Amino acid sequence: MQQEKPQASRKKILIADDELYVRDMLRAALEDDYYVIEAKDGEEALEIASKQRPALILMDVLLPKLDGIGTCRMLKSEAGTRDILVFMMSGRTDNLDQERCKAIGAEGYVAKPFDVDELLDKIKFMLGTKQA
Repeated sequence: MQQEKPQASRKKILIADDELYVRDMLRAALEDDYYVIEAKDGEEALEIASKQRPALILMDVLLPKLDGIGTCRMLKSEAGTRDILVFMMSGRTDNLDQERCKAIGAEGYVAKPFDVDELLDKIKFMLGTKQA
């Protein structure tokens, strides 16, 4: 049986998605290894990111109030949040979102629906690279 890490020693991951089922699925996949926080829109994601400074944000491109592109742009423009890794998620199948996300500084991109195990591997890699 794997011993659970205390919350204080876990890296924080913010899930920003307006779909509850996506947040639930990602939380279930991540909560054994990471301290998971959630936001349902871009404005809430900005507020949480500035206060709690997660190591990584998994963010949907299409969010209410402030979309993921605008949220990422604002995160990357602020000294206190620009070093947070941002991994964008989108249901679009064309390359437009991926290109826009890269242009504004997002470190990763995944198309929905995604393979959870593959996403977890990418997260571990990204966080390991940042730590190194």
